[in-house]
Amino acid sequence: MRNKKKLLIEQLDQKIKPFQKTEMVMVPYKGWINTIRTTLNMTMAQLGTKLNITRQGVKSIEEREAKGTISINSLKEVGYALNLKFVYGFVPTDGTIDNLINTKAEKLARKIVLRTNQNMKLEDQGIRNKKINESIKDLADELKREMRKSLWD
Repeated sequence: MRNKKKLLIEQLDQKIKPFQKTEMVMVPYKGWINTIRTTLNMTMAQLGTKLNITRQGVKSIEEREAKGTISINSLKEVGYALNLKFVYGFVPTDGTIDNLINTKAEKLARKIVLRTNQNMKLEDQGIRNKKINESIKDLADELKREMRKSLWD
């Protein structure tokens, strides 16, 4: 079971890898549709004809994209009309899904170990910093291996 989870994580990281460079792409202020259309010297009416909508419909699409309220299907349709492929995905802020899991596991382990140690200190049974760090690492490894749902709380 553990090997299957690890394999799934590795496969997901491979699927996400091509998107990592897109993290540096700045979305144009007026949105991609407006920017591409104007760069191609295409009027709203011309794009509207390709989409079977009015000039006002194109304006609405461009405004919705700029506001972030456009649907994925609308973006696909515009891409198709412009002979462009629409792609989207998610990029982990820590680089990989594996790093995301490591960060969450360490954070949860630290919380658990420090809370337990605090209780032990109250009973005059606290442990040294070196042992605390070892305990955090061991628990984080266990949490990652088991992929507990509590990682996402």
